[in-house]
Amino acid sequence: MSFYGVTDLWTYVIGAFGIILLPGPNSLFVLSVATARGVRAGSQGAFGVFVGDAILLSFTALGAASLLRTYPALFMAVKYAGAAYLTWVGLNLVWSGVQKWRNRETPQSTVVPETPAHLAHPFKRALVISLLNPKAILFLLSFFVQFIDASYDAPAVPFLILSTILMLFSALYLFALIFAGARMAQGFTRRKGLTAGLSSAVGGLFVWFGSKLATASLS
Repeated sequence: MSFYGVTDLWTYVIGAFGIILLPGPNSLFVLSVATARGVRAGSQGAFGVFVGDAILLSFTALGAASLLRTYPALFMAVKYAGAAYLTWVGLNLVWSGVQKWRNRETPQSTVVPETPAHLAHPFKRALVISLLNPKAILFLLSFFVQFIDASYDAPAVPFLILSTILMLFSALYLFALIFAGARMAQGFTRRKGLTAGLSSAVGGLFVWFGSKLATASLS
């Protein structure tokens, strides 16, 4: 028995919740922006993620996954572009951490506040990070189809239900990260060494995400 074309609804809910909790470039970018620039900038980054996810879900519904499988060259192009962008963001975070470590003894009053390039325009950067991930389209398709009743007359309905649940979990998780990041920023203000270490660690994770995407395959 299905719920408007959705089979095993609660299994999907549990699975979607677990997927959202897995650390990824989207959530780490939003957390980094919120920690460095506050709730407003973090919210802009989160909105970029929402728009990117909505576009990916729409692409998935329109058969983008089949297109990527049919044209491996297209998959490779998007994959390497995404890997390069994630690596660039990661290296900038590492470099920002190095600069903060070098300036850790400098009195706060003498430091001129400046938004790092990799944390400027958080909406646009979060949107790009979300979209340049062809594996996300392939994963969404393979995950969604398990819970859609093929015999249901209007397949768009269960797809919309599943997408709404996923986006809701994503919104709750990202805004929790935003407020957590803003709280952490208060404690990091006078602990420049800790801030530098965190920035470098997150940057290293982005470089790792980039390398994983670069070696991803269609299988």
